[in-house]
Amino acid sequence: MSAVRSKICGITCIEDALAAVDAGADAIGFVFYPKSPRAVTIGQVQAIIAQLPPFVSTVGLFVNPEREALKSLLDAVPLDLIQFHGDETPEQCEGYNRPWIKALRVQVGDDIAANCAAYDKACGILLDTYVAGVPGGTGETFDWALIPKQLSKPIVLAGGLTSANVSQAIAQVRPYAVDVSGGVEKSRGVKDHDKIRAFMSAVHGA
Repeated sequence: MSAVRSKICGITCIEDALAAVDAGADAIGFVFYPKSPRAVTIGQVQAIIAQLPPFVSTVGLFVNPEREALKSLLDAVPLDLIQFHGDETPEQCEGYNRPWIKALRVQVGDDIAANCAAYDKACGILLDTYVAGVPGGTGETFDWALIPKQLSKPIVLAGGLTSANVSQAIAQVRPYAVDVSGGVEKSRGVKDHDKIRAFMSAVHGA
């Protein structure tokens, strides 16, 4: 099995971004969702990206964005990847001249394979925990046994991951990548660098 990739999401300052990079994260994520405690501004992200070393992917998380507003933001911020985390249809995710992934919030009874296949232009699918009324960042895991063994897209596993359970998650799910936010924080929007290092050590050791 090839190495599992990793994203540290909910980055709000350069210190946390560099801690993630130094620990070996492949990508860092920025939350452009005003209702999130981890929400960032265009100016914040521009300043952080300007100080990043090369070969680090930058991901923007959006929840049901308005098309023209998102296009304007992408003109201002050099994001590598878009993460759609709302109720966007496949058509609403397309047309931005960027690779993108679609987050699906998993609950019992979902046809995950069919839902993945519907987003055929996505470069990957992120599986997160379903909590009513909350688009993500819940800090809760879901039953990984619900994930089919064969899916049409690379899978990014999210939802309640920590250094204590990520090795088990990787062994059970065999995802392309793992995504963590709350599991490496000391408070909402503020990362704990020791937790980042512990999480990345567990990923690399899995």
